[in-house]
Amino acid sequence: METVVQPRCEAGFSRAEIDVGHTDLGKSQIAGRGSQVRQHTIRIDDFVIHPLFSFNRPLPILETRSLTWPDEAACAATARRMAARPALRQAVIELQGTLGAGKTSFVRHLLRAAGVDGRVKSPSYAVVEPYEIAADGTGWRAWHFDFYRFNDPHEWEDAGFRDIFAEAGLKLSEWPEKAAGLLPAPDLHIVIEIGEDEQRQVTITANTPLGLELLP
Repeated sequence: METVVQPRCEAGFSRAEIDVGHTDLGKSQIAGRGSQVRQHTIRIDDFVIHPLFSFNRPLPILETRSLTWPDEAACAATARRMAARPALRQAVIELQGTLGAGKTSFVRHLLRAAGVDGRVKSPSYAVVEPYEIAADGTGWRAWHFDFYRFNDPHEWEDAGFRDIFAEAGLKLSEWPEKAAGLLPAPDLHIVIEIGEDEQRQVTITANTPLGLELLP
């Protein structure tokens, strides 16, 4: 479990790779080769137990894909592919990784690609940021959670999080291990790790049939 203090907004890739426009997903001067994908299928009776980020909640694996993001452009490309899938509007997605791995960056790219207008804020202090999305002539909702500072299980009920997760719409959760035992099983579980030369090694696991539809 991380013991360091989280900054106001989690960085995406290293500062040398992105300009200040990235904070609000503005212009980017990054060029890259795109993501490299390695795909394999795992038996349904296996479980998600990631060596770095497990928190005693076994989940069935339907399929796992491993990607390499050499730069910010590759991260954005994965988000665009996922945002194009209709299943996203009903998905529960969890993201794990150390501070600065790029969880918030991916969420920002995903929400923008899904149709969010205006600033996409980090919920580091608010715990949750809601969004109304109008795309293709229809309206739907999304919620971005950051449970890094979540310590009191009573807050789950008091803040109405149970009701939010019961509603239709996209739910994206960072630091889900902080709310272990309270979150519903995710459709998609994403682990982002920092590799050599600031590349990101990404493991995306589908835990439900809906999650399978979202695999990039």
